[in-house]
Amino acid sequence: MFPYLYCRYASKSIFTQRPEGRGYKLKDDIEFHLYINTAPCGDARIFSPHEDNAKVDKHPNRISRGQLRTKIESGEGTIPVKAATSIQTWDGIIQGERLLTMSCSDKICRWSVLGLQGSLLSHFIEPIYLKSLVLGSLFKHDHLYRAICGRIENTIQGLPPPFKLSRPEMLPVTSKEVRHPYKAPNFAVIWMQGFSKPEIVNTNTGKIDDSTVSAVSKQRLGSRFAALCGQVTTITGIQKPPQVYSEAKTAVEAYETAKARLIEAFKKANLGIWVCKPLEQDMFEIV
Repeated sequence: MFPYLYCRYASKSIFTQRPEGRGYKLKDDIEFHLYINTAPCGDARIFSPHEDNAKVDKHPNRISRGQLRTKIESGEGTIPVKAATSIQTWDGIIQGERLLTMSCSDKICRWSVLGLQGSLLSHFIEPIYLKSLVLGSLFKHDHLYRAICGRIENTIQGLPPPFKLSRPEMLPVTSKEVRHPYKAPNFAVIWMQGFSKPEIVNTNTGKIDDSTVSAVSKQRLGSRFAALCGQVTTITGIQKPPQVYSEAKTAVEAYETAKARLIEAFKKANLGIWVCKPLEQDMFEIV
């Protein structure tokens, strides 16, 4: 996505300049659609196998519906967030505490407010929202809708434009996929335009097997961000990138405000507190 912001690629770009003259937005005829082979882990998945009729409410854990959930390092499944686990520290991880990561359902719900582009790209482009979400199996519309947007639609307030609560169309595939239970693999395959071959990343180390840094690592993304600053217009008006990665991520005021409103919405709905990664992981200089 980064290279196509350059003006010389304007004919190929999926972006167009904003009317204000600073930054870019998605062209009107471009849409983003997400396909997942099964219900995302967390709130959208944990209840979906148990009900064929949305009016029947017999699941023993029904009181925890909508709850924020975390995945545990080296573990399977998700657990509801507890207030005591809302803060993670680098010291604790080094001393053996297991790293907690928000569930896929929670991350997609976050996308429904903050967009797919993340904080760095928010310097350059308006938020990008999913047009549709398609599941290959374990599709239960009520559970999926609640997980992706419904659980906060009555509590989220004060979002700064152009941020909003997006409600993507949610659909099953025509022919349901056969479910094959298996343990999650310890690798991820990454491909993007310009790659001669896909990257195979070890999910335990975050590196490629030959120990080189992935193209989607924070370090590499920070470098690409810095390369864009001063070459294309930004929504924030900055020309020189912040020297520290964490500062670059928090420099877009509207994005940070929207994120704060999202966290408040979960709290107001009594769904738990969003668990953040240790702050130290973003405190490095951008090269």
